[in-house]
Amino acid sequence: MRRRDFIKVIAGATTTWPVAARAQQAERMRRVGVLSGLAESDVSAQPMVAAFESALAKLGWTRGRNVVIEYRWGGSDANTIRRRAAELAALAPDVIFVSGGRGLELLLQATRSVPIVFAIVPDPLGSGFIESLSRPGGNATGFLMFEYSLAGKWLELLKEIAPNVTRAAVLRDPAIAAGTGQFAVIQSVAPSRGVEVVPVNMRDDAEIERSVAAFARSGSGGLIVTAGAAAIVGRELIPALAAKHKLPTVYPAREFVISGGLVSYAADFIDQYRRAASYVDRILRGEKPADMPVQAPTKYELVLNLKTAKALGLAIPHAVLARADEVIE
Repeated sequence: MRRRDFIKVIAGATTTWPVAARAQQAERMRRVGVLSGLAESDVSAQPMVAAFESALAKLGWTRGRNVVIEYRWGGSDANTIRRRAAELAALAPDVIFVSGGRGLELLLQATRSVPIVFAIVPDPLGSGFIESLSRPGGNATGFLMFEYSLAGKWLELLKEIAPNVTRAAVLRDPAIAAGTGQFAVIQSVAPSRGVEVVPVNMRDDAEIERSVAAFARSGSGGLIVTAGAAAIVGRELIPALAAKHKLPTVYPAREFVISGGLVSYAADFIDQYRRAASYVDRILRGEKPADMPVQAPTKYELVLNLKTAKALGLAIPHAVLARADEVIE
């Protein structure tokens, strides 16, 4: 080969190599961890997962082509969630998506280096998970479960559906900042609605059963269930107690109404999974969670169970029915 031709070959290879390298790098397999506090068999889990994967695919991330998704399920058990969080952290994926405050807390105990996107977390700032909403500052960012003003709307909804209620037991988790915060908002609204509110701690099933039974003896009462991991654990128990004691109850998630609860008003959690996919995408493309603001929900949904209303002898006002996003009959 002539020297001039040899130089041309080398020059051509040098020119084309970065392009080929970039193409190869763009299609390299990335790894995303997903930690859910629910069981894999939970009826509410699969629609949310499907929404998350569909949103990722629209952003260019397809399972088996350029991304591997590692799922871990907690089944609402704190010890199981702790183990699953440690497993995902040990894999050192490019990013971990977690739903729920308990899962986020345990993940942050397991890693402060792997980027984390969270959803459906009640109060990440008050819980110390982030430094601020606008600039989280650490390795986690994501989406709030609600803004605290929502708790006041739960009491307003209870009075609208059951006007005769003059006492409300507020079921809250005293171990988390959001438990105290939600009760404080409800307490501030209560005088204007002519309702006396009392806190009921959700430490375990036995405490919930005793407290609700004692509260129900005085009559004219209703329940408000605040958001948190303890409420999810009692997702079957609390609607059953409300039915047993004939207590109209407002819940913080649609799943309670599916389980026989009366009414829920909450953020659209499937929408949060979709939005979380956009943050996962941004991190996979090089952004840092420390600089990505934590966002509030943009979609809320009102869900009613008319069968439960009938059993409680309640006539749901037409104004409430007209606002409902879903009615279970």
